[in-house]
Amino acid sequence: MNELSPQTRAQETSGQRFAPVAEVGAAALVLIVIGGIYMASYAPRRAPLGPPIGLTIASATLVLANLVMLARTKGFAWDKFFLVGRWTLLSYVVAAGLIEFAFVKDHTSGGPLVLITAMLVLFAVIVPLIISFTVARYQSSEAHL
Repeated sequence: MNELSPQTRAQETSGQRFAPVAEVGAAALVLIVIGGIYMASYAPRRAPLGPPIGLTIASATLVLANLVMLARTKGFAWDKFFLVGRWTLLSYVVAAGLIEFAFVKDHTSGGPLVLITAMLVLFAVIVPLIISFTVARYQSSEAHL
């Protein structure tokens, strides 16, 4: 049985090879999750902020690189990307806001709160970016001419 990878199916559908936006986004998300787990492992004590700050900066760098790669993509179904992106961004901003509220209600303050806020902002951007890109890359070239 000859099964095609999702990357190959996307190329066959659109006739185009895309930048590794989903893969780089997943790597950025993994860095944020590792930073969050690191901080949570110290609860209820205050975690050293150095490692999670480094992970957050690395994740933000990957997200910026991802946005640059995506912006340079030609022949992409931008209409579908933005259609899906608006709604997924809305839902993840609400989810991140609720998580932020829980930390504020738990009296988290200072550096840890700022860092958690930055991590939640990245989380709320990365996941919709991955979802929107994945939907748009599978649209046929006729869908966005």
